[in-house]
Amino acid sequence: MAPDYGYPLQLASSDCRGVTMDFSLTEEQLRLRDEVIAFAKREFRDPLVADDHSSTFNFEGWQKIAEAGILGAAYPEQYGGGGMDDVTSVVMLEALGYGCRDNGLTYGVNSQIWSVQLPLLEFGTDEQKDTWLPHLIRGEAIGAFAITEPSSGSDAISLRSTAERVDQGYVLNGGKSYITLGPICDVAIVFAKTDPDRGQWGISAFIVDSSTKGFRRPGATTKMGLRTAPIGEIVLDDCYIPETALLGREGAGASIFNYVIEWERGLLLASQVGAMARQLDDTIEYVRGREQFGQPVGKFQSVSNRIADMRLRVELARMILYKVAWMKQTGQSASIESAMAKMYLSESFVESSLSAIRNHGAVGYLTDFEVERELRDGIGALLYSGTTDIQRVIVARMLGL
Repeated sequence: MAPDYGYPLQLASSDCRGVTMDFSLTEEQLRLRDEVIAFAKREFRDPLVADDHSSTFNFEGWQKIAEAGILGAAYPEQYGGGGMDDVTSVVMLEALGYGCRDNGLTYGVNSQIWSVQLPLLEFGTDEQKDTWLPHLIRGEAIGAFAITEPSSGSDAISLRSTAERVDQGYVLNGGKSYITLGPICDVAIVFAKTDPDRGQWGISAFIVDSSTKGFRRPGATTKMGLRTAPIGEIVLDDCYIPETALLGREGAGASIFNYVIEWERGLLLASQVGAMARQLDDTIEYVRGREQFGQPVGKFQSVSNRIADMRLRVELARMILYKVAWMKQTGQSASIESAMAKMYLSESFVESSLSAIRNHGAVGYLTDFEVERELRDGIGALLYSGTTDIQRVIVARMLGL
């Protein structure tokens, strides 16, 4: 059964500046949504218990997603993209999350789109874009965003990796940790200090091919959830790169990071909203069919109340997700909205996952039924791309507190 996305077809609102935001989807967006759901359900039908247990990344599935045009939906046609707008891309990503139960795979897709392909498009030279964007969009290469270090998590700008200027290039030294897709990446956007005395203005960003001498990927780290999206360390050991690997200007690394993080926080969880909608529909189907004391368990108020709360979270999560997408598409700053989206979407998935487990009862606790995995997958979003506590700090500061 297709999801009841609940989009009002004729609803618009205006902000204080008189800018109208239309909540309706176009016929083309509705068509793409349904096509992506059908594609994902068809191609990702197999149970994930074994892959989750073995932390196996679905390379074939990644390629299929690329071939379906999802990785490049919002990117220019000259690089193999679909030339669509950002809202349409988010529609497709949400639909992917509804149809594909592999939350690790869909998380990896979102991560590459917003944190690797985006900075390449916005800050890369023509040569850099021509070299990497077509391969990333076609699924022939996998990219990672390498800024986090053991001593710099939420305080990302306090990184210690260095980039020493040498003849016609740089030598990178340092280590990155908890890097999504790091263990399998073909290219990484690496942040390092080119001038340690200048603070955040002494940080630069580089495009580093993983085959470069001195670039090492020790392997994936075992984790609680999102096991099918490998994370791990990247080690830079006298890693020489040519000056053409510099992304943007020298010293612009912090500015590039700040630009990317607003998009990432606001839109990274697009597929997770689809997963929440799927989770809701699955839970409704279960409580309608499961009987106790002579009636479906969905008739019990404690169960139906949890269902109502799950639906509310889906609707609110979708509203703020699409508001951020619309704001970015129309060239507006969305700093506070992105922080609120990251905070609300991540916490809502965890809360709804707990509700789904409780409504399923004992089977919800068993790994074979794949209900509990949603909770494990959801926990990570409370931490990556800035913890929910950090998002609250951002919101409070922007409110003048």
